[in-house]
Amino acid sequence: MTDLFPATLPIFNGLRRAEGGPEWLEALPELVRQLAERWSLQLGEPFHGGSASWVAPATLPGHPPAVLKISWPHREAREEATALRLWDGAGACRIFREDRDNYALLIERCVPGTPLTRVDLPAEERLVLAGRVLRQLWQAEPVPGFETVADVAAEWAQTVAERMARFRPPFDPGLVRHGIELLQSLQATATRSVVVHGDFNPGNVLSAERSGWLAIDAKPMTGDPGYDPWPLVLQVDPPFEYADPAPILRRRFDVFADVVGEPASRLIAWSVARSVESALWYVSRDDDGSGSMHEATVLAGLID
Repeated sequence: MTDLFPATLPIFNGLRRAEGGPEWLEALPELVRQLAERWSLQLGEPFHGGSASWVAPATLPGHPPAVLKISWPHREAREEATALRLWDGAGACRIFREDRDNYALLIERCVPGTPLTRVDLPAEERLVLAGRVLRQLWQAEPVPGFETVADVAAEWAQTVAERMARFRPPFDPGLVRHGIELLQSLQATATRSVVVHGDFNPGNVLSAERSGWLAIDAKPMTGDPGYDPWPLVLQVDPPFEYADPAPILRRRFDVFADVVGEPASRLIAWSVARSVESALWYVSRDDDGSGSMHEATVLAGLID
């Protein structure tokens, strides 16, 4: 197992600074060994790029290609397996086994597994592909046990206000207030409640022979579907590198709204709220957060 834990893995650097991270990392090799033995797994070299989980390809007798994923225990990862069972392969990878106490999952491996970010297609076509995946995920009937978008957004609203008062960044106070108000009010005007993916960025949408495209790495909640699209639309390519990103973003939100069946205005409003929250999060991590606030400013200008 020693070769599966090179010191250069980025996850080691990030979690060494997190509360409980060093202890979890110290116990991780033995946990991987135990799971591999219990589930009769042959493990390959771990995937790079994750920030809060150890993930490696796995093979086992009588099963299709799989992935062993062990997450650092945190609230966002708690109900990933529950969501995967609800989706049952419709828009997301399937789940084979779970060790809930250890935040460990054995899940379907997407083959060939090319992320949407590396597909040679125009951005709007990639948005359509991803929108079809998200539309499938939103069809699952919510069940008790998930955190709610309303509760998380309310918590964020309070945190944004506290960070604004504490750090006093040179942000437009009116825009920050607007972001806080949206976090507090958007869920109340939703017309439906769904199981949201929670981290629907284009790197979490992979090509799969079974179903074209599948979502991975969910951080599920229940609530307003408008919460989900923000990272996808802003990361499918770098829209803010265009001289005038506003009309490009307006068009992309319109296209995506048509695919998923949600008003573009709600998707944009959630994007403003989440960009403001992101800016204050960066400030709390000794980053100036100006990039996210610029995004919030442009996005706010798109709201009718």
